[in-house]
Amino acid sequence: MTAPILLIQVRDDATAESQEVRCFAERCGLPETDLERINVVERPDIQWDHVAHAGVLLLGGAGRHSAVEDYPFTEPLTRVIRRWIDESRPFFGSCWGHQFLARVLGGKVIHDRQRGEIGTHDIELTEAGREDLLFLGLPDRLPAHMGHHDRVAQIPETMVELARSELCPNQTIRVRDKPAYGTQFHSEMSAEDFRKRLGIYREEYLAHDSDLEQIGDQLRPAPDVEGLLRRFLKIYA
Repeated sequence: MTAPILLIQVRDDATAESQEVRCFAERCGLPETDLERINVVERPDIQWDHVAHAGVLLLGGAGRHSAVEDYPFTEPLTRVIRRWIDESRPFFGSCWGHQFLARVLGGKVIHDRQRGEIGTHDIELTEAGREDLLFLGLPDRLPAHMGHHDRVAQIPETMVELARSELCPNQTIRVRDKPAYGTQFHSEMSAEDFRKRLGIYREEYLAHDSDLEQIGDQLRPAPDVEGLLRRFLKIYA
């Protein structure tokens, strides 16, 4: 039997939690019942024994939680992620998960609303990104769905930048020579998924209710980015 795929969530909203599970399952090409999950808001004392059986670890977004701040789950989750990476096991972090990966390995994550990106924005592959298996054969410039006020300002020497946007570097990062990736953008969501997610967290990300309709009208399809999780699993799972 293939080892299970485990999604670690950081969710205090039941609607967002359920939607995130569905989105990851769809982008991975799995039924929801085949995707195991642990919500560290509900189970903050996460231990290695809780994840050791898994073949792939996914770490999602966080809504009202910031990767800059500490929470009851921060230290336990840090220990788990560090060991997982040390053992060179497949890992994929999206948005908050991407930021937390960088922080855990010694990078710098900051709160930066001036470079916040909400909606569909283009990312551009770096030279390393064009050569990486995850992006091999894809266009150099890709649309992606983004919703963040924090960002990875600096990556450690153990990581490499694979993609950046006009406002933010480190849109995609990878641990060198290991199957561990992070994307600042939401690889797990379609444009419609993203529109619904904004509705859940409008107080955190939108100044006015009218912004939801305006941003929704500007969303574009992002088929290549929406296929990244399947590509990742095909390569590394």
